[in-house]
Amino acid sequence: MTLDFRRSVIYQAYIKSFNDTDGNGIGDLKGITEKIPYLHKLGVDIVWINPFYPSPQNDNGYDIADYNNIDPLFGTMDDFEELVRVGEEHDIGIMMDLVINHTSTEHEWFQKALAGDKKYQDYYILRDPVEGQDFPTNWVSKFGGSAWEPFGDTGKFYLSLFDPTQADLNWRNPEVRKEAAEIVNFWMDKGIKGFRLDVINLIGKDEKLVNSVGDIDQEKSLYTDKPIVHDYLRELNHQSFGKDPDFITVGEMSSTSIESCIAYTQPENDELNMAFNFHHLKVDYPNKEKWTKAPFDFLELKKIINDWQLGLSENGGWNALFWNNHDQPRALTRFGDDQKYREKSATNQGHVLHFLHGTPFIYQGEEIGMTDPYFTKMDQYQDIESHNAYYNLKEKGKTHKEALEIIQAKSRDNSRTPMQWNDEEHGGFTKGTPWIQVADNYKEINVENELKDGEIFKYYQKLIQLRKKMKIIQEGSYAPMFLKHEQVWAYRRRYENQELITFSNFYGEPITLDLSSKVEEGAWEYLLGNYGAKAFSKTLELAPYEAVSFIQIADES
Repeated sequence: MTLDFRRSVIYQAYIKSFNDTDGNGIGDLKGITEKIPYLHKLGVDIVWINPFYPSPQNDNGYDIADYNNIDPLFGTMDDFEELVRVGEEHDIGIMMDLVINHTSTEHEWFQKALAGDKKYQDYYILRDPVEGQDFPTNWVSKFGGSAWEPFGDTGKFYLSLFDPTQADLNWRNPEVRKEAAEIVNFWMDKGIKGFRLDVINLIGKDEKLVNSVGDIDQEKSLYTDKPIVHDYLRELNHQSFGKDPDFITVGEMSSTSIESCIAYTQPENDELNMAFNFHHLKVDYPNKEKWTKAPFDFLELKKIINDWQLGLSENGGWNALFWNNHDQPRALTRFGDDQKYREKSATNQGHVLHFLHGTPFIYQGEEIGMTDPYFTKMDQYQDIESHNAYYNLKEKGKTHKEALEIIQAKSRDNSRTPMQWNDEEHGGFTKGTPWIQVADNYKEINVENELKDGEIFKYYQKLIQLRKKMKIIQEGSYAPMFLKHEQVWAYRRRYENQELITFSNFYGEPITLDLSSKVEEGAWEYLLGNYGAKAFSKTLELAPYEAVSFIQIADES
């Protein structure tokens, strides 16, 4: 199997909610294997699977206790090897999620460190408290509270930027870097074709750690995107995945910058193929506050994506393109109209994303137009972050109704409800009791109905097919149009003698767009649109949530 990240489309399967084959209410590896033919029909090249290593599950598997095994909750190594084999039969590679910024405190390394083994104590970031304060620094954990936890009864503390049971690794130690390369090579030998590297831009902590003296952004700069991260990634590349030119890597970059991600993804730097950033998914956070219910800022959304498109594409970098993942509400509900214009909103969002410069990611259920579940009771939510937010909102004076509406809008569980396969009980996800409730609309919105007479899956198939065959979509330059327009999203791509223009009405009101000053005369041909074929016109009429692209080939005579 030969893969090229420039022409590939990647599908994210949140294993816990994808497909359960043993009736315990939790998805498993066999469940993904069973649906490989479905993913092949969609046309994707790679399926990225969230962590399924042994884990106490304090952070949904991102707290790894053993890097070289499978958690029995999800199956066995034989199940995994069968998944790889069936994937290869269908020309689909397996991408794993790798968390090497930190381990679970249940990991053997940490337990040996606690027992006094000096070798393994140097695997972690241990410090004494500073005189005059309780901790080594005043850093705050991303999950709240101090970023330092007591290291047994030694009087020292270990750094924990996330959950207290996740201990940050000391990448300054060459033994840690060697272990990381060996983990990658272990799974490459099993036949995987890619890795998504969790919060990988946090691995470059300084030897001397200092207090924050500013706001949270200043504090993050003390351990985020440090220059030495590039050295570590280059070393990891040379010792593992860089040996396979077809292997695909994507780095999840926390609180990152365009400049850093250019360097992470420029091919000549031998680091990663592409980078995730999350700035565009904070455009409904007024004053940077997540737990609010507010309309999204369309102009800011366009501006952020435009800045990243120009920044990376013009400097040899590469974007990972996505609307959805397991930590975000569904974009269809968030940025579209999932009631009156569900199908058109879904195809519109897919169209805008898949014609951009970068590698598109599809999150499970996106291709059939799954929505947020609109849970009506707090006990339907499983996410601890959502429950903490609810109690905090109540303490700040919100009524139950007000607080619940905010949780409905922002909870990570919005994207974690089970995949809706058919109209049977629990949407065909499980024969048992699902770990989280299926959305009530599963009888109408499900794979079986969509394949029979839906329009979203077929549209995604077309988007994927076009990317595979058209160099202008894979590699063409990018330039914005109508950046200040409050309703329309538009841009152009160019490659050699071709030009492609894309227009999207991102709202539910029709609009007529005057293109006379933006688009040159030429033989513009319809390429794809979610309302069907239409002729190009300098006064372009766009229906609610309509997206359309035209292409022309320059006359070289």
